Amino acid sequence: MAEPVRVRRLTDQEGQRLRQIVRRGSIHAVRYRRAMMLLASGGGNGVPVIAQLVAAGEDTVRDVIHRFNEIGLACLDPRWAGGRPRLL
Repeated sequence: MAEPVRVRRLTDQEGQRLRQIVRRGSIHAVRYRRAMMLLASGGGNGVPVIAQLVAAGEDTVRDVIHRFNEIGLACLDPRWAGGRPRLL
């Protein structure tokens, strides 16, 4: 069985920044939800619990945690691609 996905140990500055985003209720909903995911993971919660807490899929939670472990707080910003909207 695979090891559970957990956020790496947060530095003091990272922890303060995440708590600041969550406390202020950031204007950007994406940043707020991602910060919630990381704080919950740092608090010892598992992926299913975090997914239920922020109303997101478990795969999304895992992706955010993996990206944070790789690149740090830069993972909070969405990386939407530009271009023409899809036609339905």
